[in-house]
Amino acid sequence: MSKFLDRLPLFDRRPSTAAMEEAGDKIRDGPLLFRHHPGGRSSQTLGQLLKRVADAAGDNHVLELDELISPVPSPTIPFELSFTDLTYSIKTPQKLPFFRRRPAGISSNTKSTLLDSISGKAKEGEILAVLGASGSGKSTLIDALANRIAKESLKGTVRLNGEPLESKLLKVISAYVMQDDLLFPMLTVEETLMFSADFRLPRTLSGSKKRSRVQALVDQLGLRRAAKTIIGDEGHRGVSGGERRRVSIGIDIIHDPIILFLDEPTSGLDSTSAFMVVKVLQRIARSGSIVIMSIHQPSSRILGLLDRVLFLSRGQTVFSGKPDSLPLFFSDFGNPIPDNENRTEFALDLIRELESTAAGTKSLVDFHRTWQSTINFQYSTSSPTLKDPHPSLSLKQAITSSISHGKLVSGVTGTAAASFPRFANPFWIEIAVLVKRAFTNSRRTPELFGIRIGAVLITGFILATIFWRLDESPKGVKERLGFFAIAMSTMFYTCADALPVFLQERYVFMRETAYNAYRRSSYVFSNAIVGFPPLVILSIAFAATTFFSVGLAGGIHGFIFFFLIVLASFWAGSGFVTFLSGVVSHVMLGYTIVVAILAYFLLFSGFFITRDRIPEYWIWFHYLSLVKYPYEAVLQNEFDDSGGKCFVKGVQMFDNTPLGALPAAEKMDVLRAMSKSLGVSLTAKTCIMTGADILKQQAVTDLSKWSCLWVTVAWGFFFRILFYFALLLGSNNKRR
Repeated sequence: MSKFLDRLPLFDRRPSTAAMEEAGDKIRDGPLLFRHHPGGRSSQTLGQLLKRVADAAGDNHVLELDELISPVPSPTIPFELSFTDLTYSIKTPQKLPFFRRRPAGISSNTKSTLLDSISGKAKEGEILAVLGASGSGKSTLIDALANRIAKESLKGTVRLNGEPLESKLLKVISAYVMQDDLLFPMLTVEETLMFSADFRLPRTLSGSKKRSRVQALVDQLGLRRAAKTIIGDEGHRGVSGGERRRVSIGIDIIHDPIILFLDEPTSGLDSTSAFMVVKVLQRIARSGSIVIMSIHQPSSRILGLLDRVLFLSRGQTVFSGKPDSLPLFFSDFGNPIPDNENRTEFALDLIRELESTAAGTKSLVDFHRTWQSTINFQYSTSSPTLKDPHPSLSLKQAITSSISHGKLVSGVTGTAAASFPRFANPFWIEIAVLVKRAFTNSRRTPELFGIRIGAVLITGFILATIFWRLDESPKGVKERLGFFAIAMSTMFYTCADALPVFLQERYVFMRETAYNAYRRSSYVFSNAIVGFPPLVILSIAFAATTFFSVGLAGGIHGFIFFFLIVLASFWAGSGFVTFLSGVVSHVMLGYTIVVAILAYFLLFSGFFITRDRIPEYWIWFHYLSLVKYPYEAVLQNEFDDSGGKCFVKGVQMFDNTPLGALPAAEKMDVLRAMSKSLGVSLTAKTCIMTGADILKQQAVTDLSKWSCLWVTVAWGFFFRILFYFALLLGSNNKRR
């Protein structure tokens, strides 16, 4: 295996750091092989190369270079993406001074055109780079081609091999690399790519072959030295910026897409790292993909790797063609490019200079249209018409043929390719991979769970010491009620730390689900599975710390139910906070909403004011309160069927009243007087109030404790269902 990789430039095994330190011209070029060569020799796709690497590794067979690039039995049709008259406008509200009347005839919204009749094409085996200053429309054009703009907002057509490109089909055959590197910081480079392979590659592919493909991709991306290094973030040292960008590209090409979109992949990188990234993209294109990217200001070396460039200025095309045509174009325009000057820098400087004038770039836009028409006319009259070798094949047939030759290995192989499944794996495989990734990531940050359980233990210790060994007097009853209210509300407030979890993963989730890495339902299930074991540990810790210390009733059975209701409270609270994280977009806003709503839940729980005292127009909030059901459950666990315990005896009824200050003898006199008046014998040992009476006094009579437990559990499931719909409706990454 190593012999093969050392001999094949496409999978350069040299350490990435060393390669970056070398000059770009010393980096070995990969085999620039297209699927159709003049001599009739056909290249292989990235999928074929990776597959043969995996097969060779499994068979302990060393592949020679000539053996690897041997002709395939029958060539596939090359793909060409064309776009015509793409126009995209948005409405921007017109700002006027406060209290000033809007002039007649002035609309409240004005249209701003971000794309204005953009046309062009990108071919398989080539890199199309979209250039322009900030605000020129580069990213907008990439989004338009990648179907990230709503159909009703975008005008024009996007076709692949002459046929309209459907949204569902585009998600299967393409990948989109965002400008930001959205990765899990505590996973290593190798683990990140391996999890991507588990999502993107079908389960019919063995684990060993997936690992072999990942290893081959690590070599292709020049990440061998950083393979065991974590990605890192602000608090953890990890890979370099250029390596992180290559990992972002790697996770989206693991399934060998036909079309690869990239939004400024070189942004924030030094010149050498940027060159390495574009060099990798060139290898991807040469392996049989269409690569379309936006780039701000490429160096001369990077420009030499590009096949086509498209310059934009305020949403209009000012140049489209091969980079070699730039000197001729600007020379004909009357602004020749000086010798030894970067062509792209000159073009961008000239465009900015024209944009600052009153006429803008209209002269350059008009000249480009005339110049392009002349070039196309000369080409059409001098070049013979090329015949399509497979004119009868439709787009789907061409894709199926490409898949059968090793292209696009994501979930579609062989005869199954015609169905184009949306996802590579069934949902239980997705859940397993998501759970494994989440556990791996959280295992690397044990301090987070340590802080959480520490907070629960400290809270439990404080409550245990304050409410230590409560007696069965009226005072003890009152203190028990306070303990239960504080304890149950604490469960929900403790769950607020789950709020940042999804907010941190939101954009990773949107990137992965945008192109069908996994289902949203799989993410919801895995989120619940991963979050449940910590809740069990937290519940045991809190129940063990408080139950026996406070002196609650019920013995071992009472303790088990107390543990279950605490666990159910954690489950419902985490579900509520998880749902809220799918709705809000900022941590501080989320914390504010959580604290406010939980305060309302506690207010209407029945502790401060009983159910029969709540006004009718607020009673609905009482039944929506998450604290109500755990609070009533623990009250019933404590006072219902408490073994004949009496909580108020004889003169104890005067406690917490003005008569409580009377001497004991006078209290007995009052008690005897009440006995004569009522005709009932009342002594110092007569039971005045039992546990059942306390429950009636607190209006805890409509549900049993087990019913309260199941309602609390149901709340947890309900909020996770709402979380799914929030993801379904709120994770749409299309512009309007």
